[in-house]
Amino acid sequence: MVPIGVSGAVAGWGRAVLDAVLPPLCLGCNEIVGAPGALCTSCWQGFSFISAPHCACCGTPFAEDLGAEALCAGCLARPPRYHRARAALVYDNESRRIVLPFKHGDRTDIARACGGWMARAGADLLPSADLVAPVPLHWRRLFMRRYNQALLLARIVVRTVPPGRTLHLAPDLLRRRRWTGSQAGLKAKERRRNVREAFDVHPKWQPHVAGKTVLLVDDVLTTGATVEACARALQRAGAQRVDVLTLARVIRPAV
Repeated sequence: MVPIGVSGAVAGWGRAVLDAVLPPLCLGCNEIVGAPGALCTSCWQGFSFISAPHCACCGTPFAEDLGAEALCAGCLARPPRYHRARAALVYDNESRRIVLPFKHGDRTDIARACGGWMARAGADLLPSADLVAPVPLHWRRLFMRRYNQALLLARIVVRTVPPGRTLHLAPDLLRRRRWTGSQAGLKAKERRRNVREAFDVHPKWQPHVAGKTVLLVDDVLTTGATVEACARALQRAGAQRVDVLTLARVIRPAV
């Protein structure tokens, strides 16, 4: 058996050799950084991380503190089906440099850092979550992409919890029953129509959903149509509450 101190030294030496040959690169711009999965100073400052103050329901950031229970105009006009939603980043030109390669470019290595950011952004959601479930892909999309980016994020979020707290990942809790195509380019009403009745709860999970709080995980929240369709399916199965955690979210200008 190799002594712990020796094995640690060997691992450190191996890391140093690897970094010399293949130095860790910034996730945003490929500049050399100090550790794998990090951002350089410039990218870190350019990314819009979301923090309080924000809407108590959907997590839309506020320009000023309106109180812990304040709601945005959108949630007041049309309350969403989910209870609360949080996101790590504003989806803009800067964050797209991470989101799009992760979602469409096989950059699955990006998931580790993003999942950590999400866990911090959703710190107020995690303690009450009984089940953590990714938004599912249709089997055709999964076949083409080869991985579900929401599931990769959910796995990291589940692992990034304080000691003593256990989150239960339900990777196939939800099913996408029919092909919905891409939501890109569709207006809010069109998106809601496109995903209506597109999801259901897997039969094997039916007995475990009633009375539970489910944390839905996805990459980007745009209009909320997809997560609301998922929330509807979960509520029909008896879920008491549905919260949403995403890597990024679109922020629409106030009107």
